[in-house]
Amino acid sequence: MVTASPFHAGELAAQRLTGATDAASAGGAFIRDAMPDQHRRFFAALPFLVVTGGDGDGQIWLSVLEGPEGFAHSPDPRHLSMAATLHHDDPLAASIARGGPVGLLGIELATRRRNRLNGILTTTSQGYLLEVVQSFGNCPQLITTRVWHRDASHLPGPVRISDRLDAAQTARIAAADTLFIGSGYMSEGKGAANGYDASHRGGAPGFVRINDDRSLQIPDYPGNSFFNTIGNLIGDPRVGLLFIDFDTGSLLHLTGRARIDWHPGDSHDPDARRMIHVGIDQVVDRPSALSLRWQRPSGDGLTLNVIDKVVESEGITSLHLASADGAALGHFQAGQHLPVSLDIPGRQAPVGRSYSLSGDPAAPTWRISVKREERGIASRFLHDAVRVGDVITARRPQGDFTLPPGERPLVLVSAGVGITPMLSMLHALVTDQPQRQVSFVHAARNGRNHAFAGEAADLVSRGGRMTRLVHYSAPENEDDYRTFGRTGRIGAADLLALPTADDADFLLCGPAGFVAEIRAGLESGGVATGRIHLETFGPAG
Repeated sequence: MVTASPFHAGELAAQRLTGATDAASAGGAFIRDAMPDQHRRFFAALPFLVVTGGDGDGQIWLSVLEGPEGFAHSPDPRHLSMAATLHHDDPLAASIARGGPVGLLGIELATRRRNRLNGILTTTSQGYLLEVVQSFGNCPQLITTRVWHRDASHLPGPVRISDRLDAAQTARIAAADTLFIGSGYMSEGKGAANGYDASHRGGAPGFVRINDDRSLQIPDYPGNSFFNTIGNLIGDPRVGLLFIDFDTGSLLHLTGRARIDWHPGDSHDPDARRMIHVGIDQVVDRPSALSLRWQRPSGDGLTLNVIDKVVESEGITSLHLASADGAALGHFQAGQHLPVSLDIPGRQAPVGRSYSLSGDPAAPTWRISVKREERGIASRFLHDAVRVGDVITARRPQGDFTLPPGERPLVLVSAGVGITPMLSMLHALVTDQPQRQVSFVHAARNGRNHAFAGEAADLVSRGGRMTRLVHYSAPENEDDYRTFGRTGRIGAADLLALPTADDADFLLCGPAGFVAEIRAGLESGGVATGRIHLETFGPAG
């Protein structure tokens, strides 16, 4: 179930300071006191987990808990069991062995998926058991794709401890495109918001600026508007950092205190909304601490030509893409997204984003449809600068927001640009399962903002057992009632009233607040959690 009060005073203060109260309040419905089945399977498939907590002196540390495939498993939605322990020279090992509150991050670098847990850890005969207090997903921003393997012959080197960075450590941080940050919040009582948070930060190499051997600064980019880390640091400046050397498995642990610059006018990174300044108290360097090694994937890079550019609605534009060598691009699973890498003038490194594929999965070319965000680096570039004939670099389609197998009825529910994965699903269903019962339900503000109205209507008409329901929240005089059927917002009650609701799988895509509200209403109406499938989005940037 959804936790009653997911945010503490520091997080709420950060949300107010940044004007993100409404977005965070809507997204807060995704913070739960148990893991959905999708997250349980996700954690169980990982070869490592990032964990954070406090030591006996109150310092915050992060580390990596690694084990063989399947070392983590979830016996029930409220618990995660881990058959592994931290090495005795790990700065977090002693406090973890005593048990207590921790933050846990699961991240799958190959697919750029990540999910987080906060809870209470206890030791077991096999390792650790986490009782979940908060569970939520994270959007896959600024994650560098890597695939892992193990070095069976790895031998950890001697640990080095100091109160400052040496030249080699400084060079490692300067070259890093990934770090993990740990923070905590403790108040009177045992509120769900108490505890620790482990989070990922990424950027182009050099995104972490080193001031001197005892201080550095980390840019804070737009995220999910929860402000878990920033909110923690408002109340408690203690912070932990972890840098992984992906080539050698070495871990560089830092602990210190943080200060937030809310208006970094003279920043080394123009994309930073805030800057986290960290004063270093202690450094623990553990060479070859892990048996895991990572490398950038080879063979999945694609060079795509923009062969057409179509304005679909006010604010949404489609790019039609073909392989630069003229070959068919191949099929993708309906609902998947395309990771792209954009060379934007003035940027030190390519800007990565993911956009849902909105066309027919069986077509020889692909289509992505992008909403323009006024402060979005990538979306403004795609809308304003990219032209037919330009080249875009991408990787193979990814994502698990796909059609459930079988013949169970489907209810596809979208809002705004959330229609994009639904379109590819409609294409696939018309081709592969024309007799499957499908209800397509879409919300738009009005006709000017309603992308793909004609295409969706045509697809539904071609399906043998498909229906369409469109809501306009603010229709204009010129809008045709034959295009939309209802005025006002879509609610769970509208979906539960559909003839197939009792037996259907519901697929939801749209802004976080929209999806959270619909999901909560469906669950309150008796729809099993396993029959609700989600994809959310925020500003793509």
